[in-house]
Amino acid sequence: MNATTLIQLGLTGLVVALIPLALVSRAQGVANKYRKLVWVTLFFTFDLIMFGAFTRLTDSGLGCPDWPGCYSHANPLLAHEHINAAQEAMPFGPVTWAKAWIEMIHRYFAMAVGFLIIVLMVTGWRRWIRSGRTELQFRPWFPTALLGFVCLQGAFGAWTVTMKLQPVIVTIHLLLGLTLLAMLAWLGARQETHVPVSAAGRALIVPATIGAALLALQIALGGWVSTNYAALACSDFPLCNGQLVPQMDFEHGFTLWRHLGMTSAGDYLPVEALTAIHWVHRSFAFVVILYVVWLAHRALRDEGLRKTARWMLIVLGLQLCTGLATIYLNWPLAIAVVHNGGAALLVILMVMLNYKVRYAPSGLAVAAPPASARPVTP
Repeated sequence: MNATTLIQLGLTGLVVALIPLALVSRAQGVANKYRKLVWVTLFFTFDLIMFGAFTRLTDSGLGCPDWPGCYSHANPLLAHEHINAAQEAMPFGPVTWAKAWIEMIHRYFAMAVGFLIIVLMVTGWRRWIRSGRTELQFRPWFPTALLGFVCLQGAFGAWTVTMKLQPVIVTIHLLLGLTLLAMLAWLGARQETHVPVSAAGRALIVPATIGAALLALQIALGGWVSTNYAALACSDFPLCNGQLVPQMDFEHGFTLWRHLGMTSAGDYLPVEALTAIHWVHRSFAFVVILYVVWLAHRALRDEGLRKTARWMLIVLGLQLCTGLATIYLNWPLAIAVVHNGGAALLVILMVMLNYKVRYAPSGLAVAAPPASARPVTP
């Protein structure tokens, strides 16, 4: 790919990034602009994850079979000869006009998020140095780590294409995207003033950490379902193909290093392997639901955590409904995308809960009554 194409791609990503930057520029004061930039970057990252799910679920991951351009061009229009030839050869294959545009729009959004994170990092360093390292809001270490992380995410995006949608690479790409979202949520939480959390709320530090770990594992299992196209391996609920415990092939289903739809030996992946992938994700969902409901119920007792806990229960209910709907309605695209978005929202809320139980101001302790006012114990 020549330098002209790379410059065109970069300019396209910059133009997309100018939209949120224009919104940020309207805020008053550097601190408010920085705070708004963090949340706008988080919002665009959330949108990128949603569109990434749409790209994956519409089979558009190879809509342009090279990276970062499309047949070494900056957009599908310039690659029209290659796309026309591929579409004529395979009208329902991996390369069509629609899939090429979906894939490239996803990449443009990814580049825009990269630009926003660069602006975050540069702003942080400038203010940190100018203030003599006194303005803690602008500490640049976290935004710098974000830039390194988004570069790693870009590398896995490239490998997703060059390794032909190998499930383990695609799943890691998804998990890295959600980790980037979690990091931005943590940075956003640092910019806000929080309601004090009581000692009972702070006692949830360990349970909240466990909740985050369980949620991460469930999302990884869900990503494995999606990247292996196992969403319809169980066609009913609560049974799976009419059985409580259907016939399953865990060995091939959870072999990580293999090509899409194939075993590590190069044979076609058996249906029982897809069933195992789906069944494990479905079964572990009940563990996560019960634990998060218990955690949210505990958090509801604290004023400083109540709003976050309430939203966790709402989004968790949405996840349950969309998960069931994908089965009963035969995996409609819109609901499948919303299900991915619900997982991303749960990540944000779980991060906010974990931040608050650690770093929100402490609630006022109840003062003990003076000795003269205490009842005399016989």
